[in-house]
Amino acid sequence: QVQLQESGGGSVQSGGSLKLSCAASGDTRCMAWFRQAPGKEREGVASIDTKDRIRYADSVKGRFTISQDNAKNTLYLQMNSLKPEDTAMYYCAADPMPKHDTNWSQLARWDTWGQGTQVTVSS
Repeated sequence: QVQLQESGGGSVQSGGSLKLSCAASGDTRCMAWFRQAPGKEREGVASIDTKDRIRYADSVKGRFTISQDNAKNTLYLQMNSLKPEDTAMYYCAADPMPKHDTNWSQLARWDTWGQGTQVTVSS
């Protein structure tokens, strides 16, 4: 089974940037970033499939960029113009089935999850 390991989280001030990475131990078909703030449900941030088709949550469009390096089996999330409301634990997810549809962020559709990396944005 594929294993996922996130890195790159940290603390930044509002308006700052961070780049998250997710290293996968094997081949994956579709990957995504999710986040969960304290007391809130886990929500989808962005997804990407093997054809580089991408979906973003409305809250991060224009600020976050998802990308992947297939040769390195690594997923990235470049986060710019960070806001305090972006504070959350960020999780990488993977699944063998394509999910380029409007329901891509349903948690049950994702087979494998990483342990998460914390992002804290101060005002």
